Amino acid sequence: MPSNDERWLDAEAGPVVRPYALTRGRTRHAGEAFDLVATVTTTGGRMADPGALAPEHISVLQLARAPTTVVDIASDVDLPLGVVRILLADLRELGLVAIRAPVPAEPRQINRNTLREVLHGLRAL
Repeated sequence: MPSNDERWLDAEAGPVVRPYALTRGRTRHAGEAFDLVATVTTTGGRMADPGALAPEHISVLQLARAPTTVVDIASDVDLPLGVVRILLADLRELGLVAIRAPVPAEPRQINRNTLREVLHGLRAL
């Protein structure tokens, strides 16, 4: 039987941490809902005790220094999307990130020729 240390390690993945441990058992975030393609940016706000943030929160903050989408953050930190949404909601609640909904394109801005070329390209695949 493996020791306690060996049970929580995977040779390729490193230490295994369950998603519910990262979210403290939460499955939904508080506050306003946000889309997968919402843009996340840091606000420049400061925390009194930065040590209170988990390493995953800090990773998300580093990625959000430049505007990026929720789904890109999830991909870059290699965490499930639900976990990333909860981490982002935590950071938003602390005033450290702003999450903005995508701006829908105006019908006049859509170039029909571009759409036609995309359609032809997809059909060719």
